Amino acid sequence: MELIAEFFRDLRATTGLNFTIFYDPFDAARFWRAFLLTCELAALSVLLSVAIGIVGAFAQGSRIRPLAWLVNGYVAFFRNTPPLVQMYFFFFALGAITPTVPDDIGMEVPLVSNFAWALVALSLFAGAFNVEIFRSGIEAVPRSTIEATEALGYSRLGAYRHVVLPLAFRVCLPALNNNLVNLVKTTTLAYAIGVPEMLYVANQIWSDALNVTEMMNVLLLLYIALVSLLVWLMHCWERAMRMPGYGA
Repeated sequence: MELIAEFFRDLRATTGLNFTIFYDPFDAARFWRAFLLTCELAALSVLLSVAIGIVGAFAQGSRIRPLAWLVNGYVAFFRNTPPLVQMYFFFFALGAITPTVPDDIGMEVPLVSNFAWALVALSLFAGAFNVEIFRSGIEAVPRSTIEATEALGYSRLGAYRHVVLPLAFRVCLPALNNNLVNLVKTTTLAYAIGVPEMLYVANQIWSDALNVTEMMNVLLLLYIALVSLLVWLMHCWERAMRMPGYGA
């Protein structure tokens, strides 16, 4: 690590390029902590949005009409409003009426943190799109296949879990991949409510060290790496689930 730090000190001295996160312990600690927080926020929001999509698509086809109307209203609301406005609504409107609890030194702090509100907002936003993505996949499953599961004695939930959903996944994985990539990039909006993720901390660093260009390039490369990792994992999953007649 000392060799890396020495290299970037020399780089600054010879070229003026100031990558403080590689040689300054304080900047390095806070930036890489923010990187891990970004990864955590992205991973949790991806998982929650997929779960919301699966449950919502099942509820859309429910024979209980008020439940289907509720899901359709949720989808319409979150698809037709900007994600930043949604995040502000959760943090400032709902956050203002949530209870507070005392911390270790007796100060009153919100029961729900800004990280939690960002996770809720991002998951619900992407989940609304996932509902429609899974619905399209379910509708692509032939009616004869569903009738065969009913003839075998499956309940609606059993058929959905064991037959319909696995086939629907194969159809909708490319669209799901695109939505989850957009979700990972949208995590930068957490900056707006003070979540100390990469963009938030990078802004602090370039304000202190006046190295905007360097930090923006670091951010660009790290987000490319995160998105590329997600795309690679989704493509591996897509290849593993490939079945003739369903999806690509």
